[in-house]
Amino acid sequence: MTVTAEALTQQLARAGQFALTVTVDFAAAHRLMGYEGNCARLHGHNWKVIIEVTGARLNGVGMVLDFKAIKAAAREAAKTLDHYYLNDIPPFDTLNPTAEHIAVWFFVELGRVLDTEHARVSAVTIWENDTSAVTYRAG
Repeated sequence: MTVTAEALTQQLARAGQFALTVTVDFAAAHRLMGYEGNCARLHGHNWKVIIEVTGARLNGVGMVLDFKAIKAAAREAAKTLDHYYLNDIPPFDTLNPTAEHIAVWFFVELGRVLDTEHARVSAVTIWENDTSAVTYRAG
Protein backbone atom coordinates (compact mmCIF):
# COMPACT_ATOMS: atom_id res chain seq x y z
CA MET A 1 0.00 0.00 0.00
CA THR A 2 1.38 3.42 -0.93
CA VAL A 3 0.49 6.64 0.85
CA THR A 4 -0.12 9.35 -1.71
CA ALA A 5 0.78 13.03 -1.56
CA GLU A 6 -2.95 13.74 -1.60
CA ALA A 7 -3.47 11.57 1.51
CA LEU A 8 -0.65 13.39 3.28
CA THR A 9 -2.07 16.78 2.32
CA GLN A 10 -5.51 15.77 3.61
CA GLN A 11 -3.99 14.61 6.89
CA LEU A 12 -2.05 17.87 7.24
CA ALA A 13 -5.29 19.81 6.82
CA ARG A 14 -6.64 18.17 10.00
CA ALA A 15 -5.99 19.67 13.43
CA GLY A 16 -2.87 17.66 14.24
CA GLN A 17 0.32 18.78 15.96
CA PHE A 18 3.96 17.98 15.41
CA ALA A 19 6.30 17.53 18.37
CA LEU A 20 10.01 17.96 17.68
CA THR A 21 12.56 16.89 20.29
CA VAL A 22 16.22 17.72 20.65
CA THR A 23 18.61 16.57 23.37
CA VAL A 24 21.64 18.41 24.72
CA ASP A 25 23.74 17.88 27.81
CA PHE A 26 25.94 19.73 30.23
CA ALA A 27 27.90 19.00 33.38
CA ALA A 28 27.51 21.15 36.47
CA ALA A 29 27.70 21.07 40.24
CA HIS A 30 25.18 22.34 42.76
CA ARG A 31 23.93 21.94 46.27
CA LEU A 32 20.37 22.21 47.50
CA MET A 33 19.83 24.80 50.20
CA GLY A 34 17.45 23.86 53.00
CA TYR A 35 17.46 20.21 51.94
CA GLU A 36 18.02 17.53 54.56
CA GLY A 37 20.10 14.85 52.92
CA ASN A 38 23.12 14.21 50.77
CA CYS A 39 22.10 16.76 48.11
CA ALA A 40 22.68 19.55 50.63
CA ARG A 41 26.38 18.90 50.06
CA LEU A 42 28.26 19.97 46.95
CA HIS A 43 27.85 17.39 44.17
CA GLY A 44 27.64 17.28 40.39
CA HIS A 45 25.61 15.78 37.59
CA ASN A 46 25.93 15.11 33.92
CA TRP A 47 22.58 16.69 33.09
CA LYS A 48 20.61 15.76 29.98
CA VAL A 49 18.07 18.25 28.62
CA ILE A 50 15.31 17.23 26.24
CA ILE A 51 13.51 20.11 24.55
CA GLU A 52 10.14 19.64 22.89
CA VAL A 53 8.84 22.18 20.38
CA THR A 54 5.32 21.84 19.00
CA GLY A 55 3.54 23.35 16.07
CA ALA A 56 0.78 22.57 13.61
CA ARG A 57 1.92 24.48 10.55
CA LEU A 58 4.77 23.54 8.25
CA ASN A 59 6.96 26.04 6.44
CA GLY A 60 7.65 25.94 2.70
CA VAL A 61 10.32 23.28 3.18
CA GLY A 62 7.91 21.07 5.14
CA MET A 63 9.24 21.72 8.68
CA VAL A 64 7.73 23.20 11.81
CA LEU A 65 11.19 24.46 12.78
CA ASP A 66 14.66 23.41 11.70
CA PHE A 67 16.28 21.00 14.16
CA LYS A 68 19.48 23.02 13.73
CA ALA A 69 17.79 26.10 15.20
CA ILE A 70 16.51 24.17 18.21
CA LYS A 71 19.90 22.53 18.80
CA ALA A 72 21.77 25.82 18.48
CA ALA A 73 19.50 27.57 20.99
CA ALA A 74 19.63 24.63 23.40
CA ARG A 75 23.43 24.36 23.19
CA GLU A 76 23.79 28.10 23.78
CA ALA A 77 21.58 27.90 26.88
CA ALA A 78 23.42 24.81 28.17
CA LYS A 79 26.75 26.56 27.65
CA THR A 80 25.64 29.14 30.23
CA LEU A 81 25.55 26.40 32.87
CA ASP A 82 28.16 23.93 31.62
CA HIS A 83 31.00 23.20 34.06
CA TYR A 84 29.84 25.80 36.58
CA TYR A 85 28.69 25.75 40.17
CA LEU A 86 25.01 26.50 39.59
CA ASN A 87 24.52 28.16 42.97
CA ASP A 88 26.78 31.01 41.76
CA ILE A 89 24.81 31.70 38.53
CA PRO A 90 21.68 33.89 38.48
CA PRO A 91 18.90 33.07 39.08
CA PHE A 92 20.21 30.05 41.00
CA ASP A 93 22.24 32.27 43.31
CA THR A 94 18.89 33.10 44.96
CA LEU A 95 16.66 30.27 43.67
CA ASN A 96 17.49 26.69 44.68
CA PRO A 97 19.04 24.90 41.66
CA THR A 98 16.64 21.96 41.72
CA ALA A 99 15.93 19.99 38.57
CA GLU A 100 12.48 21.60 38.57
CA HIS A 101 13.88 25.13 38.60
CA ILE A 102 16.45 24.23 35.94
CA ALA A 103 13.67 22.86 33.70
CA VAL A 104 11.70 26.10 34.01
CA TRP A 105 14.86 28.13 33.35
CA PHE A 106 15.47 26.24 30.08
CA PHE A 107 11.79 26.56 29.16
CA VAL A 108 11.82 30.35 29.54
CA GLU A 109 15.28 30.83 28.03
CA LEU A 110 14.51 28.73 24.95
CA GLY A 111 11.03 30.17 24.57
CA ARG A 112 12.53 33.65 24.22
CA VAL A 113 14.58 32.42 21.26
CA LEU A 114 12.40 29.77 19.60
CA ASP A 115 8.75 30.70 20.14
CA THR A 116 6.98 32.01 17.05
CA GLU A 117 3.41 32.43 15.92
CA HIS A 118 3.47 28.83 14.61
CA ALA A 119 5.82 26.96 16.98
CA ARG A 120 6.64 27.06 20.66
CA VAL A 121 8.61 25.30 23.31
CA SER A 122 6.06 22.98 24.87
CA ALA A 123 8.12 20.92 27.31
CA VAL A 124 11.58 20.60 28.81
CA THR A 125 12.77 17.44 30.54
CA ILE A 126 15.84 17.54 32.77
CA TRP A 127 17.60 14.28 33.59
CA GLU A 128 20.06 14.64 36.47
CA ASN A 129 21.06 10.97 36.22
CA ASP A 130 19.95 7.82 34.39
CA THR A 131 16.96 7.23 36.67
CA SER A 132 15.69 10.67 37.75
CA ALA A 133 14.09 13.32 35.59
CA VAL A 134 11.56 16.11 35.76
CA THR A 135 9.45 17.55 32.92
CA TYR A 136 8.02 21.04 32.79
CA ARG A 137 5.17 21.41 30.27
CA ALA A 138 3.41 24.45 28.88
CA GLY A 139 0.09 25.00 30.62
